[in-house]
This record gives sequence, structure tokens and C-alpha cells, in this order.
Amino acid sequence: MAVRKIKKDVYAVGAIDWDRTLFDEIIPLPDGTSYNSYVVFGSEKTALIDTVDPEKEEELFENLKELNVKRIDYIVSNHAEQDHSGAIPKVLEAFPMAKVVTNEKCKGFEKDLLLIDDEKFITIKDGDTLSLGNKTLKFVFTPWVHWPETMSTYLVEDKIMFTGDFFGSHIASSDLFVKNEAKAVEDAKRYYAEIMMPFRMPIRSNLKKIEEYDIDFIAPTHGQVYDKPQLILNAYKEWVSENVKNKVVIPYVSMHGSTRKIVDHLTSALIQRGVEVRPYNVITADIGEVAMSLVDAATIVVASPTVLVGLHPTAAYVLSFINAIRPKVKFGTFIGSYGWAGQCVNQAKSLTSNLKVEMLEPVLVKGYPKAEDFKSLDDLAEKILKKHENCEYVK
Repeated sequence: MAVRKIKKDVYAVGAIDWDRTLFDEIIPLPDGTSYNSYVVFGSEKTALIDTVDPEKEEELFENLKELNVKRIDYIVSNHAEQDHSGAIPKVLEAFPMAKVVTNEKCKGFEKDLLLIDDEKFITIKDGDTLSLGNKTLKFVFTPWVHWPETMSTYLVEDKIMFTGDFFGSHIASSDLFVKNEAKAVEDAKRYYAEIMMPFRMPIRSNLKKIEEYDIDFIAPTHGQVYDKPQLILNAYKEWVSENVKNKVVIPYVSMHGSTRKIVDHLTSALIQRGVEVRPYNVITADIGEVAMSLVDAATIVVASPTVLVGLHPTAAYVLSFINAIRPKVKFGTFIGSYGWAGQCVNQAKSLTSNLKVEMLEPVLVKGYPKAEDFKSLDDLAEKILKKHENCEYVK
């Protein structure tokens, strides 16, 4: 990754990971990712804002060499997770005069995760400033986006907000700044869905804090830099609101065709009623796309055949994932097929205890669906439509 200039004496020196296909061993990366690190040259001191994943340390040091960085006085750590903090020990080795500047919680994490000695830290509080001479860093605590210690760093004179994972996106791109706005928002929505969605409430508060600042650039630690920051601020405001769309998401598994048949029928019944619907065969689906669809869906319908007496294991896994990301869906139900008996509905409920939804009557089919089953699915589609029409949050 070539060194790239944001403003005078402010440079991006991180790494692009073109080939990474999976993040945290769960999240698909169709477009790779980046680990963004930034150098700020003050008239008296030099700061490095975040580092990179340890696997990309060499690229970070090549960029520092290209930029002719002779001294780093401060390593500002906005987030302790290793894809951003993991190279700190190597930077401290190369620049022994440097101190790690972060908050008390982040310091604790990094002592545990990276075995950094206590004396290497400068601990700051919310609103504290740090002078680099002619440039000033101000620290803005933004906890729970998406860890308890996360913070942002505002470069006062240049109006740049370095936001850590906040407003990030998994994309490998040679463009430093956002050019394709629609694509950038879509990438950010996927990232939000997979990582940030469980923390909608604290994000609302943190958005208000961020918007108190005069910002020309938002520079996250994954993805591109926003030189039109209102683009991503407006998108986040909508995602963390209570508003949802007249939309149904149907994650499903089918073994012998019965469950697929009822999914297809319900999908058609919803389309006929003007409801947006997206079925996902979770055996082959990108789990990130499922999550992204749930950001603004009003209803989720889970569909599974019975395996022994419970859910298909893949359906159970998807439900556990959905329970973890906590989408703001307002309604939910279950449809499925069985041979002799089963506990799919009870199991589905137990796996989704985090979802604050109104549960609609499930539709369970014994064997292959029959005329009365299709009628029940039509009734369910009609009920979903009415629920959406009467819900103040469905836009």
C-alpha cells in the first residue's frame, strides 16, 4: 500500500488486505479489507493513529520508511482489538521513545492482549487534548462501538475525526477517499450489520457526540476515508433508528423439498401483497448478506425442516448468529416441515431470546404441503401485511 496524503502533514500509512476472505473466522469478506493507520506530523511531535494487523506489520514499516518517519512520539490507540493494535509492540521496538496514548480500559486490554508494560502508556480521559506543536489531538470517548473501550481522536486544526471501527467497512481499494457513494454505503451497511448492530443504543449517543464537532473528514480503521462525512453520518442515523421497511427476510434450510415449497409459496404470497421479501438458503448464503438485509427488515421468518426432533443444525447456527447481532425487526415467526413430531418452534424461541419481536403464529407442515397448508401460508402473508400497515415504525 502506497503512502497516501489526506491533508498537509497527515498521511494514511496502513495496509490493504486484498486476499483476506474471512474475518473473525465467521464474517465473509467478498471485497477484502484494510487496516488503516495514520501519521500526523506536528511541528514538535509525531503521532501514529492506530496500527495494523500483525500479519501486515511489514507493510506498515515500509510505508513509514517511505514517508521518512524518523521518530514517533505517540501511538494513539482507539481500539484494543488486534487487527488495529497488534503491531504496537513492533512499533515500540522500532521507536522506543514512543508512548501508547489511550484510555484506561483500552490500556487494560492491551496489557492483557499484547503484554505491553505499564510505563509505556499515557492514559487519557474523555475530552483530553494532546499537543503535537501546531496540531492538537482531542480524544472523544465512543464506548461500545463495538467494544467497551472504543474511542475516536479528533485532529482539531485539520477537522479530521479518526474513528477506529466506528463508520468502518470491509473493502480493499486503491482509492483513499470514497468515490462510489452507493457502494460505500452498502459496504458500511454490511459492516454495521455484522459488527455494530447489537450496539444501536450506545451508537445513537455516540453519533450525537461526534456531530458536535466540525468535521471535514471521517477516517476509520477499516475501509475508505469519507471526505463528505454527512454521507455516512446520515446512513448511521437511519440504521440506528427504530424505522424499518415493509420487508420480510426468510432464512431457510430444506432437505427434501417440503420446506423449500412452503418458503416459495410464502414468498409469492408476500410479493402479491406488495411486501418486499428476500429468502436466503443459508446452506449457501453469505451470512453477511443475511445480516445486512436484517438491518431494516420489519419481519423475520425462519424456515427449517425437523432433524430428529429439532431444527436443522445450520438453521440453529443462523438463529444463534441473528440472536447475537440483534436486528431491530418488529415481528417474527417460524415455518417448517416435520415427519412425526418435533420441537423446532420451542428451540427457535430459545435461540432468539435477544430479539424483542412480536411472535406471529407459526405454520408447521406435516410431510409435503397440502391445500390447507398453502391456505395457512396465505393467511400468514396477510397477517404480516396488516402488521406492517399498522406499525408506526414501518416506513
